[in-house]
Amino acid sequence: MQRKHLLTTLCAMMCLALQTSAQTTTRLPVARAKYNFNPDWKLYPGDTTGAEKPDFNDAGWKNVTLPHAFNEDDAFKKDIHDLTAGISWYRKKFQVPQGSAGKKLFLEFEGIRQAGEFFLNGKPLGLHENGIMAFGFDITNKVNPTGDNEIAVRVDNRWDYREKSTNSTFQWNNANFYANYGGINKNVNLYVTDRLYQTLPLYSSFKTTGTYIYPHNFDVAARKAVVTTETQVKNEYEAPKNVELEVIVADRDGKIIKTAAGAKATIAPGQIQILKADIPLTNLNFWSWGYGYLYDVYTVLKVDGAVVDVVKTQTGFRKTEFGNGMVKLNDRVIQMHGYAQRSTNEWPALGTDVPAWISDYSNGMMVESNGNLVRWMHVTPSKQDVESCDRVGLIQAMPAGDAEGDPKDRRWEHRLEVMRDAMVYNRNNPSIVFYESGNKGITEEHMKDMKAIRDEFDPHGGRASGSREMLDSKVAEYGGEMLYINKSAKMPFWAMEYSRDEALRKYWDEYSPPFHKNGDGPKYKQESGFNYNRNQDSHAVENAVRWYDYWRERPGTGKRVSSGGVNIVFSDSNTHFRGTENYRRSGEVDALRIPKDGFYTHKVVWDGWVDPNKNGIHLVGHWNYKSGIKKDVYVISTGDKVQLLLNGKSLGYGTQSNQFVFTFKNIAWQPGQLKAISFDKTGKKLNEETLTTAGDPVAVRLTPHTSPTGLMADGADLALVDVEVVDAKGQRCPTALNMINFTLNGPAEWRGGLAQGPGNYILVKSLPVECGVNRVILRSLPQAGAITLQASADGLKSANISLTSKPVQVNNGLTPYFSASALKGSLKRGPTPQGPSFTLSRKAIDIASVTAGSNNEKANGSYDDNEITSWASDGQLQNGWIKYTFAKPERVDEVTLKLDNWRNRRYPIRIKVDGKVVYSGETTQSLGYVTLPVKSTQGSTLTVELAGANTDKDGFGLVEVTGKKDAAGAVIPDKKAILGINEIEIYHKL
Repeated sequence: MQRKHLLTTLCAMMCLALQTSAQTTTRLPVARAKYNFNPDWKLYPGDTTGAEKPDFNDAGWKNVTLPHAFNEDDAFKKDIHDLTAGISWYRKKFQVPQGSAGKKLFLEFEGIRQAGEFFLNGKPLGLHENGIMAFGFDITNKVNPTGDNEIAVRVDNRWDYREKSTNSTFQWNNANFYANYGGINKNVNLYVTDRLYQTLPLYSSFKTTGTYIYPHNFDVAARKAVVTTETQVKNEYEAPKNVELEVIVADRDGKIIKTAAGAKATIAPGQIQILKADIPLTNLNFWSWGYGYLYDVYTVLKVDGAVVDVVKTQTGFRKTEFGNGMVKLNDRVIQMHGYAQRSTNEWPALGTDVPAWISDYSNGMMVESNGNLVRWMHVTPSKQDVESCDRVGLIQAMPAGDAEGDPKDRRWEHRLEVMRDAMVYNRNNPSIVFYESGNKGITEEHMKDMKAIRDEFDPHGGRASGSREMLDSKVAEYGGEMLYINKSAKMPFWAMEYSRDEALRKYWDEYSPPFHKNGDGPKYKQESGFNYNRNQDSHAVENAVRWYDYWRERPGTGKRVSSGGVNIVFSDSNTHFRGTENYRRSGEVDALRIPKDGFYTHKVVWDGWVDPNKNGIHLVGHWNYKSGIKKDVYVISTGDKVQLLLNGKSLGYGTQSNQFVFTFKNIAWQPGQLKAISFDKTGKKLNEETLTTAGDPVAVRLTPHTSPTGLMADGADLALVDVEVVDAKGQRCPTALNMINFTLNGPAEWRGGLAQGPGNYILVKSLPVECGVNRVILRSLPQAGAITLQASADGLKSANISLTSKPVQVNNGLTPYFSASALKGSLKRGPTPQGPSFTLSRKAIDIASVTAGSNNEKANGSYDDNEITSWASDGQLQNGWIKYTFAKPERVDEVTLKLDNWRNRRYPIRIKVDGKVVYSGETTQSLGYVTLPVKSTQGSTLTVELAGANTDKDGFGLVEVTGKKDAAGAVIPDKKAILGINEIEIYHKL
């Protein structure tokens, strides 16, 4: 595309875009200019000399639009350990906008990987090294204001990169967790402001904090709150300035709902001062789960009545509370359920190089599956993903940066610096509700360090500061282990990652092509690899089984409750793996975001704030088999009974297990319709789902997906194209594995898809469908025009689609077009519902005192609401008992126990109420708690007795990355007749 010198037109376009985006009778003031600095870069994937010099010949370098990792081709083709690492160079020519003389100019990089040396017009501009966070440069006095400028960046993404000033490594630069897509892999922006301006929230770069907007004084029921705006202002004139703040709040449609005057001040030359305004707002739409209602807050600086600077902040307002073991959002208890997702959120052959609408597409699917929380893993997510979660209504847990462990050296300072920078940068994003201080537990002193940063930089944001583990912390505001169920009557505990099992989307079950028997595959670290080579059937059922562990201990089940947990991961990931492929396949969608059956399991069991919607149902699998096949059929349902019908004939009711799983054994296949119907306890029909046998494959079908504005010719936008094999009626053929051949014409770049096979078919123009479907990716070029894609397969009717990419005006390296500008918040789930989110099901019985047959001095540790403390008997069978006396006589219906070594050990026990045996049996291994139904009995005491020798055997086969097994709560000596209790709860049902 020819670049013309039309910068005055560019400024006019910016102003018009800002004004027309606000559909209001009052024209919003426009003073500050922000430009997209992503176009017109050149890339050299290697090291060279002299590339920082303006006269360097880069004619042979690759033309790219940012974000663009130099090694994006490696994504999902290579194991994370083999991703290309080394030096890459980026260069760009640009001109600053006309009228910039006397203005301030700032470059903002939203992040690079790992470290970069920056040069402007041949002179050093600065260094950035942490590989995560945004940073910037003041280029005001370093640019040529009337001619060409050239920026050059030397990026080093080596795994062993060391900080130049200290020689320290960065803990999170880790070849297991943080996929290494090197170079300038995030967006870049240029700001032009007055010399009296509101600062940028780039703390490490400028020691400035920008704007801070937060609601308080809530009346959720009346839809009221006070919104406070604080904005940091700097005067770089040579004379004092009399400044006043005005704040304008506009709703999602651009309608102004409030204009308010703020503070006035005289700001001396070189001085930085915070100006503040409090704004009472009514008729508010509170941001909520699946309800990404966002407002635009304009902070306007005036000098002598004239507007000199305007900052537009998109934010949302919501109320949070953390206590009694629970999380509240807008006064309603919400149990956390969602995903532990890699912060790279990567795609095949792209890595992190995706436009904003793709982030919404992916993150929106988490919400579609009824996830309410994403716990980004190890490093702070990109600003693009943070803003995307605001729009789709997805709560975020935001880490700083780590791998595993709690370092005591410079690497801990790194983590504090990143957390500080991330808080300042993201504190206006309502979806961030948790700050995560470490992927493993940290010391109390380190937790104090992290909390102090929160208290300094985000004291009013309604966000909890915590970390993984922290089960007995007095400082953390939330916690939770990685694989196991924790409960508390105090701070919320939710599992940071559970259900590590892996399943390739290609495998339905052992009766469908390619006939992968569940669990087939090599061992992992000398242990069974069964859990890491599942079929879709097995994986879908396992998702329901694992979630039941947390839901069973949900709010409403006593004083001590679980606040839920997040399943690892949402999308298959180019990180460490355990199955037979070279990438992690634990996702509920594959790397192209095509759902697996486990996606629909979550959609059923997670459809509620605590108690799920009773109408949820999913009939697992497909109904295309060969004659003579008999198989178990699974239905995931929140109903009380499920009936199965085949071609209208009842096959009876399923066996219910783990609350949500209904199994029908040995169902003989017949072509036609398989229907599942759910009912409540009274027999009222709730819902149904049908699988229909598809006919023989006859054709290929293509379905494109583009952004709401269409495909933009900016060199970075994407089109996703679904390819399916269908029968004569247009039904997808669920067992088809046909090889599809693609032909692409027009101004687009083939980025392809992914499938099981050589190199995972990355960037190859022939690849197979799996389970009848696949997806390919096209990337626009910087030239607009008609694009055609043809897909053909032997013996099938071919398919064609046409797309037209729209022009994007770029002038001298700058454009006012931002890919996120047209994206609106999703309101699909509606606002926070009124009323309670759960029904009380049981009441905890208060324990007044305890005695034990041995180690009596530690007996309180068995019921003190601290899972780190425990009581254990001395190994003598006759001393293996513990007796609890109630505060008053109570009816006992259930006993819940967290037993030492819970994953491996079985305990033969008796339970007595006032000396009467109400339970006798052997406990099962668990991932935390076991609940034992006892004979309903009134009494004043309860005794738990060991009735025989323990038996030890791992019940779950979970192996760490290192190949070591987690101790799973083994804090007691390895003796054969020992009773050990971390926590006991005694209940009567309501």
